[in-house]
Amino acid sequence: MIKRIYISILLAALGCMIFAQSPRYRIEGTVIDRDTREPLEFVNVLVMGVGVGAATDADGHFIIGEVPPGIYSLQASMLGYKTIVTAEYRVNHRTPHIWIEMEKEGAQLSEVTITASPFQRVAESPVSLRVIGMQEIEKAPGANRDISRVVQNYPGVAFSPVGYRNDLIVRGGGPSENRFFLDGIEIPNINHFSTQGASGGPVGLIDADLIRNVKFYSGAFPANRGNALSSVLDFRLRDGDMEHNSVKATLGASEVSLTSNGHWGDKTSYVVSVRQSYLQMLFKLLGLPFLPAYTDASFKLKTRFDAHNELTVLGLGGIDRMRLNLDINGEDAEYLLSYLPKIEQETYTVGGVYRHYAGPHVQSVTLSHSYLNNRNLKYRDNDESSEDNLMLRLRSVEQETRFRLENTSRWNVWKLNAGVELSYLQYTNTTYQQVFTDAAHLYDYRTDLGIFRWGVYASMDYTAPDERFTASLGVRADANNYSDKMKKLDRQLSPRLSVSWRLAEGLFLSGHTGLYYQLPQYTALGFKDEYGRYANRHLNYTSVSQTSAGLTWHPNETVEVSAEGFYKLYKDMPLSVADGIPLSCKGNDYGVIGNEALVSDAEGRSYGVEVMFKWLLVQRLNLSSSLTVFKSEFRKNNQDTYVPSAWDNRFIFNVSGTYNFPKQWSVGMKVCCIGGSPYTPYDVEKSSLVTAWNAQGKAYYDYSRYNTGRLPAFGQLDVRVDKMFYWKKCMFGIYLDIQNITASKLRQPDVLMSTGEIENPSASLAEQRYVMKSIKQESGTLLPTIGITFEY
Repeated sequence: MIKRIYISILLAALGCMIFAQSPRYRIEGTVIDRDTREPLEFVNVLVMGVGVGAATDADGHFIIGEVPPGIYSLQASMLGYKTIVTAEYRVNHRTPHIWIEMEKEGAQLSEVTITASPFQRVAESPVSLRVIGMQEIEKAPGANRDISRVVQNYPGVAFSPVGYRNDLIVRGGGPSENRFFLDGIEIPNINHFSTQGASGGPVGLIDADLIRNVKFYSGAFPANRGNALSSVLDFRLRDGDMEHNSVKATLGASEVSLTSNGHWGDKTSYVVSVRQSYLQMLFKLLGLPFLPAYTDASFKLKTRFDAHNELTVLGLGGIDRMRLNLDINGEDAEYLLSYLPKIEQETYTVGGVYRHYAGPHVQSVTLSHSYLNNRNLKYRDNDESSEDNLMLRLRSVEQETRFRLENTSRWNVWKLNAGVELSYLQYTNTTYQQVFTDAAHLYDYRTDLGIFRWGVYASMDYTAPDERFTASLGVRADANNYSDKMKKLDRQLSPRLSVSWRLAEGLFLSGHTGLYYQLPQYTALGFKDEYGRYANRHLNYTSVSQTSAGLTWHPNETVEVSAEGFYKLYKDMPLSVADGIPLSCKGNDYGVIGNEALVSDAEGRSYGVEVMFKWLLVQRLNLSSSLTVFKSEFRKNNQDTYVPSAWDNRFIFNVSGTYNFPKQWSVGMKVCCIGGSPYTPYDVEKSSLVTAWNAQGKAYYDYSRYNTGRLPAFGQLDVRVDKMFYWKKCMFGIYLDIQNITASKLRQPDVLMSTGEIENPSASLAEQRYVMKSIKQESGTLLPTIGITFEY
């Protein structure tokens, strides 16, 4: 099937090459008043970086002709209204109709000129916010159009050189501390084969062809985005085209996808995507011990009933299957195959957002449902011939229905946002698991847990008429009926304050402070002990107080330089009773975290400085560089001493850029370096015990020496080359993306493995030990991939 699609794409592209020439295109759109929803006449609309534009007519309509193909933003300006810069759009034979909403000036200004900038600033989050546009998503070197990897170019975001995973590690926080929203609808995760209780996986779940842009918050989270401690990714999907219907096919690094974009009638637009992976073929070619395969689908429907009412319905789902590659040999494979389970997952989110525009007031109602069915199965030595070899059988389902009612009002320089949230969670679990702590334990239980959650929030923003000063004051409170203390809203009261002051033209001093809360993982809330009792009823919400301050300098419209310091202080972190490690230090491997006995005793802190330089030249250069120097630590209780967390890399450095050459060629390069991760030596005595090894199939760490070792620093170079062909009726593109072109290797501690041979067979079962061996470990693979896109 993949071969047929591949050949069809090439034949269609060849036909376009033979029978068509490279034309220029036109952009059509409409400009309206954001409050009244009425069209605006005499608005000047310019294509940024090109120098061509047009003015709107009496219907607010504009047409800009003779625009060269590429990815552009538009600038709209008019006397009495704020000048704005739109999101990025691709200009080709299927350029969508562009809707632009303009906001009236808060007051008439006589001697002040405010210039729009592509670098977005928001009163609620003047620090720690980055907006990722279409060009970065499409052409970021080494990312293969996967948003989790694109985000790794930004300050404070670590990447893992070990394994093929997309775990988001932001400002020293764990992969379970992030939240994701799709056009205002919360989704549990954005990766296939996600670790239940965390957020990572080997490949992204969202097709890049559907993404318009992404707001990435590494702090200063808006009040209406709750339950996050480290980051929020707020995705904005593209609207369907109300003028044309089109089909786009993409053959990427790990999958083939088909995307359709268009309209039904004169009120409803749609965009839909289906992807099928061939990642298992790539992993088998690389000789990896696990072979993942996935299918996903996503859609967005938008109906504009009239100028004041609209409904958006969207859905996202995936089917994942990961089997073990038992046909390969070698000690590396032996180690991974000894503990990796088979994984089967189905996940989806469907939801709708209804918006009513009533002058300066906008009401929205959001209803959604998320579902995750996760199944893990592991037999000792992968021998399924006998049930005596069963180590793990997990069947877990998470379902959550969410409702949000929100109002946003604007009066001149003021903005008020307020809302309420309600949700119902149903968590079911059937677990059979062998565990060894100080002795062998068997957990064999069933969970059927229902939890009601509720929350309220409000924020008030002020923006001075000349935009010299902004301030935002917000508050949020969350609760649920899991336990008596979690029912009290005042225990999870979450205030926050942001301010920003323009010291000079283009120079801003900004700061933020806030307190945030997160509910422990559902896997932890539903865990039962050996006696069938809920073992974690005593847990609290985890809290983190965040403070950040920074300087941002825009010497012109194309350059941004920023420096920001941050400090995060964690309280009531869930701590494992078995090993004395916080859950936040786990979650970067396959399987499940949180399904163990926990106490809310741990504390943590993370602090550092981020510096970033960004240079944007439309249709020429997109260059960014960032350096983060930080520390991430935790302690078991407030009487203990701090030790490095699992994410204490100390520094992260990135330089990433794409340069566009004539005739639609572009070349991108990325250099990334990260400090060495701390590691924990093995407990050889415990690991060699037959009962201990047979329980989990891998060695145990000596947590009394937790993170006393440190790996060397690691760096790699990624390169990407793109070539695009634009014609009158179609578009064709091809790219070569080479990750780790220098084949850099990270030396890791030797892995402790059982030989399967018992050194004292005459001893009692509790005292028998395996003969152990060490396996040399290193990671880092040169990975070239070719991608092809075709749109008709």
